[in-house]
Amino acid sequence: MMTGFYVVISSGNLVKKIIGLNLFQASVFILYISIGKIANGHVPILQEGVSNYSNPLPHVLILTAIVVGVSTTALGLALVVRIREAYDSVEEEEIHRQDESL
Repeated sequence: MMTGFYVVISSGNLVKKIIGLNLFQASVFILYISIGKIANGHVPILQEGVSNYSNPLPHVLILTAIVVGVSTTALGLALVVRIREAYDSVEEEEIHRQDESL
């Protein structure tokens, strides 16, 4: 999680920032999935003699979050392409420098 966070705050390259956000996001997914599993837990289907069930809700929520994450990444990369066309760079400092000179 901290590796993704470090990439986001330390890098000026927009593509690297998106990759850092994806690393951060994947670590959050793993955290929530690990919460949903308990030791000796069974599938939440009523069975005779089973009283310890795993919670399926975190897994379902993560599936939705993965879809949202993929579409957000695609949108971010599309914006980076447009920024590259407009400024001929994907480095934050260069983009700010060009904006200030206008």
